[in-house]
Amino acid sequence: MPTLLQLIRPSGQRSRKIHKSSVPLLAGCPQKKAICLKVRIVKPKKPNSAQRKTARVKLSNDTYLTGYIPGQGHNLQKFSQVLVQGGRANDLPGVRYTFMRGKYDFALETFPRRKARSKYGLAKLAPEDL
Repeated sequence: MPTLLQLIRPSGQRSRKIHKSSVPLLAGCPQKKAICLKVRIVKPKKPNSAQRKTARVKLSNDTYLTGYIPGQGHNLQKFSQVLVQGGRANDLPGVRYTFMRGKYDFALETFPRRKARSKYGLAKLAPEDL
């Protein structure tokens, strides 16, 4: 039930909620191509303790961002091409993007995964490998 103030507003309707993108640098695209400028290791926020791999990249639309390198091991170096998608690293402040494995110069993961394989670009394991 609307309140009296809502009814007497000039438009007569409630205002719509404005959606703010969680990945603004992708400019409405699902993925964007980028070139690595610097690959580095970052320590996560408390209480976690690790060495997370990140890279500073330049997008195809000439904007710069920091992205997370998922999985175990990587082959990224300066001037490697990667595909960037949305998806933040929860314990790394300011890292709101993730790189897609198996595209351009970012190789597939070699670790034999059984679950969440598509995140790391791995084919389904043969029955004898299980």
